[in-house]
Amino acid sequence: MYGIYTVILLILSNVFMTFAWYGHLKLQQNGISSNWPLIGVIAFSWLIAFFEYCCQVPANRMGFIGNGGPFSLVQLKVIQECISLIVFAIMTNIMFQNEQLHWNHALAFLLLVAAVYLIFMES
Repeated sequence: MYGIYTVILLILSNVFMTFAWYGHLKLQQNGISSNWPLIGVIAFSWLIAFFEYCCQVPANRMGFIGNGGPFSLVQLKVIQECISLIVFAIMTNIMFQNEQLHWNHALAFLLLVAAVYLIFMES
């Protein structure tokens, strides 16, 4: 069960992360944050990133094999990176509809899925 909770928290974490890193660009596009000073944009992103950490840290603690979870550190990192790119691709298409995914992006995602498969193979 910790594995499922870990993945759900990592997905939530990456939604917040994507908003923190790229949401201000959408706000700027919509004219909301166009006049904000850079420090204001940074503070806004940090506020969102707080919620990312509120999901990320428990996900890693719960999921780590040393705490009774099912994943090694390497497995946690590869899962997180794969989730990060999937969430990024989905949110980019929702928030920035002029951004298009191309064949090389799809291939890169497939290679990441292959990385997840490889990381879970027995040595």
